[in-house]
Amino acid sequence: MRTVVLTMKASVIEMFLVLLVTGVHSNKETSKKIKRPKFTVPQINCDVKAGKIINPEFIVKCPAGCQDPKFHVYGTDVYASYSSVCGAAVHSGVLDNSGGKILVRKVAGLSGYKGSYSNGVQSLSLPRWRESFIVLESKPKKGVTYPSALTYSSSKSPAAQAGETTKAYQRPPIPATTAQPVTLMQLLAVTVAVATPTILPRPSPSAASTTSIRRPEPVGHRSQEMDLWSTTTYTSSQNRPGADPGIQRQDPSGAAFEKPVRADVSLDCKIDLSFLIDGSTSIGKRRFRIQKQLLAGVAQALDIGPAGPLMGVVQYGDNPATHFNLKTHMNSRDLKTAIEKITQRGGLSNVGRAISFVTKNFFSKANGNRSSAPNVVVVMVDGWPTDKVEEASRLARESGINIFFITIEGAAENEKQYVVEPNFANKAVCRTNGFYSFHVQSWFGLHKTLQPLVKRVCDTDRLACSKTCLNSADIGFVIDGSSSVGTGNFRTVLQFVTNLTKEFEISDTDTRVGAVQYTYEQRLEFGFDQYSSKPDILNAIKRVGYWSGGTSTGAAINFALEQLFKKSKPNKRKLMILITDGRSYDDVRIPAMAAHLKGVITYAIGVAWAAQEELEVIATHPARDHSFFVDEFDNLYQYVPRIIQNICTEFNSQPRN
Repeated sequence: MRTVVLTMKASVIEMFLVLLVTGVHSNKETSKKIKRPKFTVPQINCDVKAGKIINPEFIVKCPAGCQDPKFHVYGTDVYASYSSVCGAAVHSGVLDNSGGKILVRKVAGLSGYKGSYSNGVQSLSLPRWRESFIVLESKPKKGVTYPSALTYSSSKSPAAQAGETTKAYQRPPIPATTAQPVTLMQLLAVTVAVATPTILPRPSPSAASTTSIRRPEPVGHRSQEMDLWSTTTYTSSQNRPGADPGIQRQDPSGAAFEKPVRADVSLDCKIDLSFLIDGSTSIGKRRFRIQKQLLAGVAQALDIGPAGPLMGVVQYGDNPATHFNLKTHMNSRDLKTAIEKITQRGGLSNVGRAISFVTKNFFSKANGNRSSAPNVVVVMVDGWPTDKVEEASRLARESGINIFFITIEGAAENEKQYVVEPNFANKAVCRTNGFYSFHVQSWFGLHKTLQPLVKRVCDTDRLACSKTCLNSADIGFVIDGSSSVGTGNFRTVLQFVTNLTKEFEISDTDTRVGAVQYTYEQRLEFGFDQYSSKPDILNAIKRVGYWSGGTSTGAAINFALEQLFKKSKPNKRKLMILITDGRSYDDVRIPAMAAHLKGVITYAIGVAWAAQEELEVIATHPARDHSFFVDEFDNLYQYVPRIIQNICTEFNSQPRN
């Protein structure tokens, strides 16, 4: 019996071993039949930016030629996601200009990126960006599956031109047993290894959802961001402790809302107003919405209409674009509706480029500009610009545009090294006395600027930049009519006066023109208040008759001070332009000094036999800028551009305080 049992046990063991071996062979055969899909490396173009690609980690193939400077790169080693992926690969040294495969890994944004020259690529500096990436050699991690088709934030991405497959972004499912390309902890580990920025994640609208896992958000760009957009919910009757009560936070459903801003003011205001709003990517959607609420409040307070203020909006990012001009909306209701429909464009914060755009394009007659209304631009800046504003603003001011700046949440102490142009607001505004600039510490406080802003833009008496070198003077021509001039040359002098006059904006509120002719005696041809339009002034100049006689220039200056400039308006610049062809019979020194003491800026133009030393005595200091000598009457016309340039240069050099 024992032998039978042992035999049965041996048989069972033998059968088990047979089945085991058979199963192993079967598994081997099955594994041979299952073929792993071949990994295809996606190809992208040189101009594709990392921020357009949703995937947190991926391998791509770059073409040749990405060293070209037109493919912008921002940063060194760690690059802002606004950079060209392949350009950054060349800059980092992972690739050369012949192209190839690279591994790209997204990391958190930094508070600043420094440019450098490396491997034939000049990278640029950037104040901050919401997301970064690093470039590595294309060595896949063991067990990690990389996408064969990249996921783009837009199906119209230029990468599609390279022939790769694109697909719309879908929220990743809950992780199963398959390996994920990158985890949140991996991203954080890389971030700590690379830099130590202030981490300020912006909450997603669905942040409260626990049924799905969203892609890790990159670092924000404001130290107040976590506080400003807390995921803590509040009812309409609740406010966060210590927060500004003027803006409510969120309702229990998580939908953000703010208290509408209003300005309970009623003003008699006639201005042509352009808002330059910040549409850069770093501002975020919610800040952008608060910005629009301020615009809507201004539109309501100003009571937009043809007889009052008109308002247009330009949004800037990489490049500026006009949403609507001055004549698009003729009442506050329509304007507010249009403001609500404005969507954020994204990009950098190129304020200087936007100011240049407005100067050249916005305030034109075709866009509804009215010559009788001051031109006003209100520039809104989140943080600081990514380009320089000083030169663009100077040209705008010289064009008669009153520039106001509203800066929100400026650079922290550790961020100031990234500011492209320190003290940029004071370099831009019309006056540096605080009237033209607002600095808001937090977006919570933006609504508080509404009433003071509306009052200031409507205070037309203080809009100093409405006054330009061509529209803010009382110009008195003092013309030598002595016998040595002659009838023909006198007509040439009058043509010279006409050519100068044509350069100015003539009206009873702009530049005004008067004229005196002199020999031994003096005659008022017409005063400042006699003609108020350019055609009337030009006709009056043509009608001036040649007098003939001696040359008493000193007496003529005194006469002009009494009969012309004594009636000049207090807010006008007083310009005397004296034309003579000879030496004066009387003394010019005391009359010239009297003119200078009364604030009359004197230009002395001598022709033929005029005495150079007398011209220099008559002219305002420095004489080299205010006295001119011409050998023949027929050459007078050549000095018109230079005289106008000197008048404007002197005007624009006045202190802005």
